[in-house]
Amino acid sequence: MRPQNKYYIMKLLLLSNSTNAGEPYLFWSRKEIKTFLGEKPVTALFIPYAAVSFSYDEYEMKVENRFAEWGHHVTSIHHAKYPVQAIEEAEAIVVGGGNTWQLVRKMHDLGLMQPVRKKAMEGTPYIGWSAGTNIACPTLQTTNDMPIVHPRDFNTLNLIPFQVNPHYIDAHPVGFSGETREVRIKEFIEINPNVSVLGLRESTLLKLENNRLQLIGWRTARLFQKNKAPRDLQVTDDLSFLLNDSPQAEN
Repeated sequence: MRPQNKYYIMKLLLLSNSTNAGEPYLFWSRKEIKTFLGEKPVTALFIPYAAVSFSYDEYEMKVENRFAEWGHHVTSIHHAKYPVQAIEEAEAIVVGGGNTWQLVRKMHDLGLMQPVRKKAMEGTPYIGWSAGTNIACPTLQTTNDMPIVHPRDFNTLNLIPFQVNPHYIDAHPVGFSGETREVRIKEFIEINPNVSVLGLRESTLLKLENNRLQLIGWRTARLFQKNKAPRDLQVTDDLSFLLNDSPQAEN
């Protein structure tokens, strides 16, 4: 009998970032993406709507060129006459980074949030980086991005029950008098005490498969929870306990 827990079915690969300084695009995560999609060639549906300063066509080509090197391909949803149908027929879904507010606005405007959620919960592989990782959370509230548009609704895919802060850094530059990333996340937890936040450092990703959540990469991740001291999680740790976090409202 198939387990009833939705995490036995879902397959997620959530990257903090696409590119490290001095490296080609998606280079650091290439092995994980290729393995995640499998040996059989896959043509994934690409969602480029986080792009702001460059075109969707440019974004599609950039991702396609990299995926083609690994024996896979992408086709962008912005070409689809019927976007919801394109999601329903997708072999895999890939959501690129950029501005999370713009991404969420476009997905709500086009009615794509629920169809993507449904496909991912049915086991269709989902890959996201940066903004694409943000929207796998219950809301976009732990994005780093400037709210350049009104998103209409803060709710996102709610595929995982905790929040992620991509590109997390501990830095507090000399002479900088503003709030650090840690301070901002603690403010979020103060207002949302039942929600955990995972600071996902660059060169790391989360992989969810077969009900197991793993941290993969070269750095630790920092976990923030109300009334607990922030702590670093190692790549050797099993992060599956975060799947039992306080339940979020269903979208």
